Amino acid sequence: MGTMSLELGMPGAYTGALMNSTEELVARVRSGDEEAFRLIFDRYSRPVLSFIFDMVGDRDRAEDLAQETFVRAFRALSGLRDETKLSTWLFSIAKNVARESLRARRRDAGNVEIDGEESFELHDHGRTPAGELLDKELSDVIQSALMRLDEDKRLVFTLKVLQQRSYEEIAEITGFSVGKLKTDLHRARAEMRRRIGPYVGGEQ
Repeated sequence: MGTMSLELGMPGAYTGALMNSTEELVARVRSGDEEAFRLIFDRYSRPVLSFIFDMVGDRDRAEDLAQETFVRAFRALSGLRDETKLSTWLFSIAKNVARESLRARRRDAGNVEIDGEESFELHDHGRTPAGELLDKELSDVIQSALMRLDEDKRLVFTLKVLQQRSYEEIAEITGFSVGKLKTDLHRARAEMRRRIGPYVGGEQ
């Protein structure tokens, strides 16, 4: 599998095939069609990247970890059970990759840097410069608040609120019970409201 860019799309003869079902794409990859995996990558790279970024809080590291997620997925796709939803499976791999990175970073705590780089742009185009600046400031506030949640709360908040996944899918991704997820989400929402409320005009 060649290197895949998270920044540049690769339009070509297969662009129209983006409408293919994920089941068909998986079958094509299993039969040796690497272009089908390119289409899977194009379809899921942005949500996977944004999920990992919200977990680790560092753009460059998130891009590296997203690449690692898709490398692992490519190698393991033959073992994907037919009844497993592809996006659930990809998010499970991404969760493992992000958690491994967080644990390695904690072990290497003496090396932690406060990265002042611009955060990864997750907003749509068409914003005015003033709007982009406000988006950037709020994005930084939200990211800072996210990183102060403990890992389990950050995981469920990111998947439920930012990625709009169902409790059932999050339970499959994380291995947590729905009860634990609801409790963690309630506490995560309360913590996030407390931390970002002053920036968004109080509790929403």
